[in-house]
Amino acid sequence: MSRIGKKPIAIPQGVKVALNGETISVQGPGGSLQRSLCAGVNVAVEADQVLVTLAPDAQNSSRQGLTRTLIANMVEGVTKGFSRVLEINGVGYRAELKGPVLNLSLGYSHPIDYPLPKGINVEVEKQTKITVKGIDKELVGATAAKIRSFREPEPYKGKGIKYADERILRKAGKTGKK
Repeated sequence: MSRIGKKPIAIPQGVKVALNGETISVQGPGGSLQRSLCAGVNVAVEADQVLVTLAPDAQNSSRQGLTRTLIANMVEGVTKGFSRVLEINGVGYRAELKGPVLNLSLGYSHPIDYPLPKGINVEVEKQTKITVKGIDKELVGATAAKIRSFREPEPYKGKGIKYADERILRKAGKTGKK
């Protein structure tokens, strides 16, 4: 039995949760999200909460906790939203937002133009701080990971794009001839 899966999900004021067969949709002040449900899991929508139970014929109970967490993230996303902060370190490294395209100068011979997915908002502060915002936690994390992958931080000088809460393990360089 999943301890997380057994917890009910509270539905805040202004949020509507609807179940249509194998699809659950959540609407709130931030927008609306839809997701198809895993097999082997039963979802019941009551007046002010959502209950996730394991189907009697299910083999694997881990899907119950996963489904409950995904639905809870959908409810939190349409009410508060999610954000991920990236920092750019390096001489001459910078970011610029040009409409729906993020322009990155990361020391390559060419600038990188990254078209932003729908549902993602990006804010650039001081050309070195990027904030990725959206209502879908999975899409926000995937977009931040894609931006970070253009120039991952290296361990010697720490140059590159890193998460704001990430700690880079630094290495000592070569000492040279004695």
